[in-house]
Amino acid sequence: MKHAESQKPESSKPEVTRRGFFAQGMAAVAGASAVAAAMSPLRHLTSGDIPTLEEFFQKHYKEMTAEDKEQVFNRIRTAVGKRYRTEVNLADPPPMDGVEFVYGLNLSRCIGCRKCVHACVAENNQSRAPEIQYIRVLEMEKGSIDVETSDHHYDPPLVPNPDKYYMPVQCHQCADPPCVKVCPVEATWQEPDGITVIDYDWCIGCRYCEAACPYWARRFNFTEPEIPADQLNPNMSYLSNRPRQKGVMEKCTYCLHRTRVGRMPACLEVCPTGSRKFGNVLDPDSEVAYILKHKRVYVLKEEVGTIPRFFYYFDERGSRYAEPIAPADVGGDA
Repeated sequence: MKHAESQKPESSKPEVTRRGFFAQGMAAVAGASAVAAAMSPLRHLTSGDIPTLEEFFQKHYKEMTAEDKEQVFNRIRTAVGKRYRTEVNLADPPPMDGVEFVYGLNLSRCIGCRKCVHACVAENNQSRAPEIQYIRVLEMEKGSIDVETSDHHYDPPLVPNPDKYYMPVQCHQCADPPCVKVCPVEATWQEPDGITVIDYDWCIGCRYCEAACPYWARRFNFTEPEIPADQLNPNMSYLSNRPRQKGVMEKCTYCLHRTRVGRMPACLEVCPTGSRKFGNVLDPDSEVAYILKHKRVYVLKEEVGTIPRFFYYFDERGSRYAEPIAPADVGGDA
C-alpha cells in the first residue's frame, strides 16, 4: 500500500509535465504570431533598408562635434566609395559670414532649353531611375502668369516657341520657409546664408515639408535611387549632393558644396543665354543687388508670404532670344 502510494507522484509527473509543455507551447505559438504580426509591415525590407546601430544613434547634425562629424563622414565615404567603386571627396563647407545668397532669373532671356535641369541632376547626384529633377521649366502663355495652366511637359522640335515664355521653378530658399515649420523632427532647417538644407540621415520621410512647399520644390525617394557608377559626382557635401537613400526628402541647396567655396551653381554655369544670376545680396556691388534695385522684379506666389530668395525679372526692352535650339528631353518625375 505504501509502495503503491509512493508510485502515484511518479506516474502522475509525466501528465503534469505534458500539460505544462502544451501550455507553454501554445503560449510560444501565440507569442510568435504576435511578433510576426508586429513585424509584418517590415517584411519587404532588405538589409540595406535597416540602419546600423551607428546610423540609428547618430546625433542631429547641429549637435555633432567635429569628432562626431568626422566619424559620420568617414562612414559615408566608405559606404559610397564601396558602392560606386570610386574615391569620394566628402566635405562640409560652412556658411560664410556676411553672405546671404539670392538667385535671379531673367524671364526675357530664358528659352526653355532645360540644360539647367540636366546639369542639376548630374551635379547633385540625383537618381536616374527614376530620374529626380529639382528644376521644373514651365512653358507659359505670353501675357499670363497663371502657373496652373502652364505646361511642364512641352516637347516641340525647337525652342523657344515665339508665342510662349519659360519659367524655371526650383527651391526658392524662403526667408520664412513653411517646410521648416512643419518638420516634426527638425531634419530640415535654414542656414545663416539663407539656404534651407536637409539632413538625409535624420529625415523620417513623413513628407510634411513636401505638402507645405508652395513651389513644388521637394522630392521624395519612393524607391532606392539609382546612379550609374560612371556618372557619380565624387565631389560631395554632407548637406547637399551626397547620394540619398530610399524614404527621404531632397531638394535644391543652391549647390552649397560649390557656392560656399566661391563657385557658381551648376545650373547657372550651363545656361546658354545668361538668364541666371546668383550672388550675395548683402554686397551692394553684387549683380543680384543691382538687379533688385534697377530691374522689374516678379516674385512667384508673393501672396503666400514666404519671402523667397529666388526672384524673376525682365529686360526693359523685352525678349532677347537666342537662335532656336532643340530642347533637352524632359525626363524625370519633377
